Amino acid sequence: MPGTTYYVRPDGGSPEQCTGLVDAPYPGSGTGKPCAWDHPFRALPPGGPARITGGDTLIIKGGSYMMGYGAPGAQGCESEYPWDCYMCPVPSGPDPQHPTCILGADCSHPPELWGTERAAMVLNLTGSSNVEVACLEITDHSSCVEFHSGSLACNRDSYPYGPWALWGLHAEDSRNVRLRNLNIHGLANTGVHAGRLSDWTVENVRIAGNGWAGWDGDIDGDDANSGTLRFRRWVVEWNGCGETYPGGQPAGCWAQTAGGYGDGVGTGTTGGHWIIEDSAFLHNTSDGLDLLYVRLPGSLIEIRRTKAEGNAGNQIKTNGPTLIENAIIVGNCGYFEGQPFTFNVDACRAYGNALSLNLQPGDQVTVTNCTLASEGDCLIVANCEG
Repeated sequence: MPGTTYYVRPDGGSPEQCTGLVDAPYPGSGTGKPCAWDHPFRALPPGGPARITGGDTLIIKGGSYMMGYGAPGAQGCESEYPWDCYMCPVPSGPDPQHPTCILGADCSHPPELWGTERAAMVLNLTGSSNVEVACLEITDHSSCVEFHSGSLACNRDSYPYGPWALWGLHAEDSRNVRLRNLNIHGLANTGVHAGRLSDWTVENVRIAGNGWAGWDGDIDGDDANSGTLRFRRWVVEWNGCGETYPGGQPAGCWAQTAGGYGDGVGTGTTGGHWIIEDSAFLHNTSDGLDLLYVRLPGSLIEIRRTKAEGNAGNQIKTNGPTLIENAIIVGNCGYFEGQPFTFNVDACRAYGNALSLNLQPGDQVTVTNCTLASEGDCLIVANCEG
């Protein structure tokens, strides 16, 4: 049976005022009216329980929605610990053919979900399986970077903390999820913080200008992913830099020597069949695509038609059986030197090798029809870990 469709729009009402079942504004008076809710928290309130169930669809109309303490539907949150003021987990769909869907109404003008008051995350996929998330802009409204050792440090000492959030999307123990047409940018810490995933698909997703990392797969406890992890048209850029608000320009770029991080993509120890196609990893302050820890038995990496350029460490780093085809890998690892947006970036860390291949005994790596250039130590370095 198909699930129920609910609607959110800025001129909607509370669950007491509106059913959420009709794409219409709240008329201004009355209860139980056929109209939309006014905020995503009405469907997924902080602390729960969710008002939607597995297999339902939530359609969010265009507009700007503050996500955190002080937002509509956040009455249960406390100023003493506003970092806990984030949506409850999206309910799992009953099966992969009937996912729970969280959708912006118009991909060409996506709704903006912006975190505030030190919220730990904007989107919560903890334990969420059989889910689709699409057509959203996920960000915050501050230029600050958490724990920045220069002038961009976020206020963590006292309330009010300001219009910033740590992570754009958090996921763990999650399978059969599809992310598409998302712009996750400008968070104080990390764009996507996700581990213990299985069979995820990511399409047309940009992760940019997040102060610590783009996609960080090193979560609490075991990190290992499994199944097929497919990424198409995935742009990961300018992570390890703050992002000015407004303006959206890089600022205060920092990396490990200054106490930061800066990988575009990094993981903990993991398995899985990683398929990355038609993607780009650009101008991150450490490695661009770091898959060094994809080393569990049965893992496989395939990279096709992908560009990596301007990252301050290795452009692409892999482990185990790997296929790379039709890639452009430009190891100008000193890119951040002397730039007005650079605070402190260790240029050409890990020797700045453009392509770093790490193998176990018996592994096979194929690199075909690729163009490589580098100012680091080597164009290609191959290390045997056995």
